[in-house]
Amino acid sequence: MRAIHIQRFLAFIFLGLGGWAMFMPGMVERLGMKPEYYVGNATSSLFIACFGAQAVLVGVVILTSKFLPRTFLIFGLCASIPFFIFNYYFYFVLSMFNEWMLLDFAGNLAILACGILGYRLSLRERDEGAATM
Repeated sequence: MRAIHIQRFLAFIFLGLGGWAMFMPGMVERLGMKPEYYVGNATSSLFIACFGAQAVLVGVVILTSKFLPRTFLIFGLCASIPFFIFNYYFYFVLSMFNEWMLLDFAGNLAILACGILGYRLSLRERDEGAATM
């Protein structure tokens, strides 16, 4: 496995989950919110679709960029840790999300894992390339 494969997988996490939120915001809201917090109107769909569009944008940037080792590491940490806090607060503290929202938590774990694995693989590839010169 090469670092580019991890980068593509990372992009597809954002494209998949972001595309789902962008094109089916009502479904995402229905599945992710507890009934007492479900709004289900045009405004709530707009906000979820905007969130999804931003994730799709990130996925496209990841897919079309060249990640360096530090890019993997910084992205893995910066793109997952704030969302772990988000998931914790709205799932455990405010208890607004239901168990379906744990899918987002799993996506954030995958982002962190991709960042760390991509970092290691890209360091190895860089060092192997330097050794052959």
